[in-house]
Amino acid sequence: METTRPLGRSGIEVSALGFGCWAIGGEWQAADGQPLGWGRVDDEESVRAVRRALDLGVTFFDTADTYGAGHSERVLGRALGKRRADVVVATKWGNVFDENTRTLTGSDASPAYLRRALTASLDRLGTDYVDLYQFHLSDAGPEQAALLRDACEELVREGLIRAYAWSTDDPVRAAVFAEGPHCAAVQHALNVLNDAPAMLRLCEEAGLASVNRSPLAMGLLTGKRRERQPLEAGDIRSRPPAWLQGFGDGSGADPEWLARVDALREVLTSEGRTLAQGALAWLWARSPRTVPIPGFRSVAQAEENAGALEKGALTGAQLAEADRLLGR
Repeated sequence: METTRPLGRSGIEVSALGFGCWAIGGEWQAADGQPLGWGRVDDEESVRAVRRALDLGVTFFDTADTYGAGHSERVLGRALGKRRADVVVATKWGNVFDENTRTLTGSDASPAYLRRALTASLDRLGTDYVDLYQFHLSDAGPEQAALLRDACEELVREGLIRAYAWSTDDPVRAAVFAEGPHCAAVQHALNVLNDAPAMLRLCEEAGLASVNRSPLAMGLLTGKRRERQPLEAGDIRSRPPAWLQGFGDGSGADPEWLARVDALREVLTSEGRTLAQGALAWLWARSPRTVPIPGFRSVAQAEENAGALEKGALTGAQLAEADRLLGR
């Protein structure tokens, strides 16, 4: 397998594996106290992990302004430092937050806010351009999205961004952004437990990259979660929002989901892969357009995820076997 993939039709090449920087933002919350992070982090370890990933050939890092209420962008910017030009940085806008209290306070889908948010992200990242700028409000209306798409085209002309995308699980919405010449991707949920054939079809037809969030199903596909294993208070999975599958009532991983993971264990751990590496290998086999972005909080996780690159994609037969095991 090639260890790089094109970022849609942008002319930008990225490592076939990206790193998702939600977790390294640390703790933050909704206005009602709902945790939106993954618990406590050690910023020095996060910096070491990003740099280790770079050494192992990872060149694509995905964050958002709201992760850790600005903290993830600051940590990523510091970690990249002088190597900024060697990497492709993706971030997102649309959420409004208070950086001091680390609280999500609302959302803003206006073109005026888009420009303000980008200026703030550039400052936190310590850079003068973003490679892939992504709209973070998954359910915004198509008319509003068309205005934002046109505003993104203006930002491309100004050299502030190179390409843009929408983070949404709705192919109809993603298609609105895809009409813009510099739309390069759609970021959407995809993993072996949760296929997205309609979105992959759109990526194929529109020439977009499929940037895969939740490639390890929020940790279920790492093999490290046990049934009803308690989660720390600052972890979003301890009070899961409606969209977060597999963690039911917040008392830990859902037994039904863990049973599915167990059913897949043998096929995913073939050729000496860890379970997580097998889950990433499934995504590469699923489509030549996929770029999974697993999260990480430590050097060890960075090394395990990056280790999937040398083992490559699953075979067509293994892909079919996974479908059979899941009754698809």
